[in-house]
Amino acid sequence: MGAWQLLLVGLVMLLGLLGVLIPGVPGPWLVWAAVMWWALHVQTGLAWWLLVGSTALLLLTQVVVWQLPARRLRGIGVTRRMVVYAGAGALLGFFLVPVVGAVPGYIGGIYLCERFRLGGHGPAVASTRTVMRAIGTSVLVELFACLLILGAWMGAVLGG
Repeated sequence: MGAWQLLLVGLVMLLGLLGVLIPGVPGPWLVWAAVMWWALHVQTGLAWWLLVGSTALLLLTQVVVWQLPARRLRGIGVTRRMVVYAGAGALLGFFLVPVVGAVPGYIGGIYLCERFRLGGHGPAVASTRTVMRAIGTSVLVELFACLLILGAWMGAVLGG
């Protein structure tokens, strides 16, 4: 697979990560489609195992998300800025503290956005809790799964 094709696969995965944060966009399935595209072109044992693992992880993620309460966006103050802060925090945390850093990065991004908006620690913590109860957990589960897949793909591409 050429460098341009790898770049396109990576861009589709990044689009999938953004899709997790944007309601209505099938982000996890874009990430899965990118892995499938890569596996079909590379056709190595590692590529097939990554595709199988990605499929299993995303199916498990969907089961977990279905068990969580429904997303309730109205009336809690979720803004585009908050989504950007949360996504950037998760991505930054994922790479600074490999894999597990995505969770505190995501929550920290929401807190930071609310701290700037509300001006104080107490109101920001209360708002962060409200957001996490309403939508944060389901988005975090999907985002974490997609980041795991992206990290595994990057390891396979750079290590292979």
